[in-house]
Amino acid sequence: MTTLVHASCAFCDILSGRLPATIVAEDALTIALLDLRQFHPGHVLVIPRQHVSDIRTADDAVAAAVMRMVARVARAVDRCFPSDGLSVWHSAGAGANQEVPHLHVHVHPRWTGDELLRIYPHAPEYPDRTTLNEWGVRLTQALHDPEATTDDRP
Repeated sequence: MTTLVHASCAFCDILSGRLPATIVAEDALTIALLDLRQFHPGHVLVIPRQHVSDIRTADDAVAAAVMRMVARVARAVDRCFPSDGLSVWHSAGAGANQEVPHLHVHVHPRWTGDELLRIYPHAPEYPDRTTLNEWGVRLTQALHDPEATTDDRP
């Protein structure tokens, strides 16, 4: 198994054995470990063995491997820690409050009313269909041409 590590990354320290972790599953490209913080028992993190800052820089093979492991872990967490639901999330970058700059996906049991991941701090906007269609065109173009960028934000 190949592990590409980054010198100042807690997850890379775990992968290299410099920090302890409770690893619950692993394969050639990923590992799953219990998060040190357990808001509800069964909170697991899935990380790639390769140091990738977040999902935006992961290649398709790493992204697919991470999601395969997330699905496996989600089923296991659901069996071992029955709850009202399950949240799966990844925060990418400072604007999303990413705490460790290494791609990681949280798999977390949830209980109705626990307020763990309040999605919207206030009621969201509902853009008109024309605006949504314009954004759709931009995204479709970006998906067909990964090098294309745009500086105008919605």
